[in-house]
Parts: sequence; C-alpha cells; structure tokens
Amino acid sequence: MQIKYLDTFTVARRWRRAHNARMVENAGPSRIAPYPIAVIMERVKLANRWATERWDAKGVVRDVMPAGSGERVIVSDENLTQIQFPGLTLKLHPDEAEGYIYNITSPQPKLFIMWRMRDDIARPESLSVSYHEGARWMDAEECVGGVALPSDLLPWIAEFAAEHYRPEPKKKVRYASSKDKGVASRRGGET
Repeated sequence: MQIKYLDTFTVARRWRRAHNARMVENAGPSRIAPYPIAVIMERVKLANRWATERWDAKGVVRDVMPAGSGERVIVSDENLTQIQFPGLTLKLHPDEAEGYIYNITSPQPKLFIMWRMRDDIARPESLSVSYHEGARWMDAEECVGGVALPSDLLPWIAEFAAEHYRPEPKKKVRYASSKDKGVASRRGGET
C-alpha cells in the first residue's frame, strides 16, 4: 500500500513553518521576562507560643547566578535568615492582560510570589504580575507575597498588556417589566 499524498503534506508543512517564521519576526513583546529573576525569602523568628517563625517574600533581584545554581543564604543570624532562590522566570499570558493593567497602573505595582513550605523552608513556586492571578492564588489559600515590581519591567509589561487587552463588550441593560414571566405588578393596591 502506498500513500500518494505524503509529498503534498511535507510541502504544506514546510510552507506553514516558513509562514510561522515570518510571524515571529513581526510579533509583539515576548511573553517571557527579559531576564531571569531571583526571589529573596525571609524567615523571622518569633517569640510567640503559637508560632516559632514567619516566612515572607522580601524582594526580587535580577538573577546573575549560573544556570542550575541552587539557593543560597545571604543573611543569617539568630533571629533573621534571608535565602535567595535563583532561576525563576516571569511569563505573561494574553488572557491576564486586564490584571496586568490593574497592577501597573496602581500606585505601587507588585510582583506576586506564590510559595510553599518544603523541608521547613519557604520555596517560591510561581511568579505573576496579574492582580487577578494573585487574587486567585489567595482565594485558593496558597501562601502569596507581594513585593515591589522592578521598574525596568514596567515598560515590557505595559507593551504586552496594551497589545493583548480587549475590554469586555458592554452588556445591554435590561429592566424588569410587569410583562416578565412570574412577575405581577400591582399598582395602587389593586389585587
């Protein structure tokens, strides 16, 4: 048995690849941040009978560590420990454009960090600059910290959000009338 359309398929596939290559050249801003990010997590010892320590995201910096580097302690004393976690990437998604706009137009734009406890250390899992995604994480009872957004990321986020934001169409307002099913209007006390 011989498949006769196989040559046609390879030509079509080559054309599609060439077409997609042209689209990449004209594409807007990248979905991935212009540089890798390292998150600084802070542990503070507490003098409290219910909790012995508190973890929180302290900040973010440009990751200059070689690829594959592990976390490193940058501050350590008996009451305070700060650990830098390299190798995180911030990705933008077109369907979150509205959340990006809300964030970057706020008085204090934030980078949201979702972290989880593993081996008694708070380890960052995900990054986002969308107010909506940060709120969803909090609604799911995840541990989330908001730190100041590096100012050099603002133009990149603004360009991406402007390209992908599509406001929802306004819905037609419908007023109830006495002709609606199941609604009876009694004016002037008439029954």
